[in-house]
Parts: sequence; structure tokens; C-alpha cells
Amino acid sequence: MSTVRVLVGTRKGAFILTADGKRERWDVSGPHFGGWEMYHLKGSPVDPNRIYASQSSSWFGQIIQRSNDGGKTWEAVGNKFAYEGAVGTHLWYDGTPRSWEFTRVWHLEPSLTDPDTVYAGIQDAAIYRSSDGGQTWQELPGLRQHKSAPVWQPGAGGMCLHTIVLDKSHPDRIFVAISAAGVFRSDDAGRTWQPMNRGLRSEQIADPTAEVGHCVHRIAMHPSRPNVLFMQKHWDVMRSDDAGESWKDVGGNLPTDFGFPIDVHAHEPETIYVVPIKSDSEHYLPDGKLRVYRSRTGGHEWEALTKGLPQSHCYVNVLRDAMAVDTLDPCGVYFGTSGGQVYVSPNSGDSWAPIVRDLPSVVSVEVQTLP
Repeated sequence: MSTVRVLVGTRKGAFILTADGKRERWDVSGPHFGGWEMYHLKGSPVDPNRIYASQSSSWFGQIIQRSNDGGKTWEAVGNKFAYEGAVGTHLWYDGTPRSWEFTRVWHLEPSLTDPDTVYAGIQDAAIYRSSDGGQTWQELPGLRQHKSAPVWQPGAGGMCLHTIVLDKSHPDRIFVAISAAGVFRSDDAGRTWQPMNRGLRSEQIADPTAEVGHCVHRIAMHPSRPNVLFMQKHWDVMRSDDAGESWKDVGGNLPTDFGFPIDVHAHEPETIYVVPIKSDSEHYLPDGKLRVYRSRTGGHEWEALTKGLPQSHCYVNVLRDAMAVDTLDPCGVYFGTSGGQVYVSPNSGDSWAPIVRDLPSVVSVEVQTLP
């Protein structure tokens, strides 16, 4: 029987949760790196025992950790981030020039074909690549050298490149999302980039339909349909059927279309999941009810999934990287909350159960399906 390994990053360390294919009884390991902010952990799809982790501290800076044995042991790697793309300035939100900074690694995305190649999404708004298992990193400077970069602005969490999506059918294609700049696509392995924001509308910026400046919270793709992308924006749930060239609103009957995570079912590419929260100023659940919303039609029609989730006095948030799906059948769905709960649905969202309840605030959740 297959097993699953859930990698959880929290504000005070990392936790590794494992279970068999029934996903009923869980072993909880951690905290690893106790006391550190663990922004993201993700395993290689080629070698499941190779896991990369982003360890961050306002006191001690940024460290990349790597495990070669499924998280049992770790070694610090990759504090050599070549900085040539970081020269120059851009305009900060008050209009004053400001140098690019290197604050933290928000997201790690291992290559689909090589366990030693991994991408990193950085604040401020950069993408780096390592081809030696995280030991050394080179910026793909074409992104921050894009002509639109002077008008990028920080979202509430900083000017972060928080999402990297690789396309197995187009090995040189990379999608990234930046808060607050929008979605960019490269078709030449990261040398050049084009904005992919047509159809987005953001009332918070001077030109609501501008080419860049949109606060995209998360994008997701099903590998069987690489031209179809789903987006949770600052407001709006969006869909693209042409690899990001244009977007349309599919928020439909959601109670609110503000939220952070979005993900796609492993075997049903028209089934998507979001967690709406109340507003951009009230980062908690509407009516105190924890509800995951599922659309089986690629958007527009949504159903609330509540079985096993608290439906009163619950005011947590679910962050952008804190939802994941496994590849078992039926598909498992996982998410973590700002209150330290990690939930699993072993039946595609029909019912839920907590794996753990009292972790530190959860920042990221990834899952590995192991043979």
C-alpha cells in the first residue's frame, strides 16, 4: 500500500506527518528547526527522499536545508545566492527609489526531472535556480530586469515571488506569481519573461486593468492540462484556458472571492478547491465557519465542504501555500490553518478530520505520495 508524507512549515518549526494509504492513523515528527520560521518545504518528484526547506529568521537570516532521507536528517546548504541580478533600484510604493533587497525564500520548487535542480522564489520578487542540490544559486535576472519592474509594489506580506509552476509538457516554460505585480511566464527556461495578466481587474491600483500591478495570491495547474490555470487573486477567483494569455472570473456563487490558496484535484482537472475568507482587512473565515469550497466544473458553481470542520466560533486563516493534494485514489486534500490545525480529507473533500490540532501557525503544506 502507498504511504503519504505531509510536509508542514510553521512559524516555529517544521513537522512531518506520515500515514498509510487509508490516511487515518498519523505519525507526527517534529518540530524540526524549532523556533525558526519554515516558509516552505517541498520534496523532489523524482527522488521523494530529497526534500528542500526554507528556514528563516529576522535575527539570523535565511538558510536552505536539504534532506536526502525523507526528513530524518538535514544539512544546511545554499547560503551562496549569487546577487548579480539584484543591482539597481525600483520605485517603492511611495514613489521613492529603493534598492532590491534579499529578505527571504518564500517558495521552493524542485525540478520535475532532476532532484539536484530546484528553483527558489525570493522576496524581493526574484527567481533563483540551483543545479547542484541547493549548494549554489544563480538568479534568473531577466525577471527583475523586466521593463515593468520599476512599478511593482509590495503586497501586505512584502514583494514576494511566492508561486512557481513548472510545465512538464513544455520543459522550458515557467510560470511565477508575484505580490503585487501579477503572473509572468517564461518560455525559454527563465531568460525572458512576459506578463500574463490580461483580464485581471484590481480596483486597488490606479489603472484597474494595467498590464502589471495585480496582487495574485496563488496559481495552480493540473499537469494533464498545462494550458489551463486557476488563480486566487486578492479579490476574484480566475481561470485561464490559454496558458495565462487571458483570464476570466469563475468566482460564481462563492460567499466571498477573497482568499489565498487554490488547488486542483489530482485526477479531475475540472475539480478545484479554495478557502474563502472575509476580506482583505479581515483575514478570517466568514460567519466563524471553516468551509472549503469545491467546484467540479472548473469554477462558477461551488459547494461548501463542511463535514468534520468546525462550523462555529472559528476565525482562522489558510495561507497561500497551505493547501495540497495527494495522488491516491480517492484523492486526498490537505490544508493547514493559522491556528495550528492540519486537516485531511481522504475522499476529495467529502469529509475532513484533523491530523494535528495545536501546531504553531501553519505557513505551508505539501504532500508526497510514496510508493
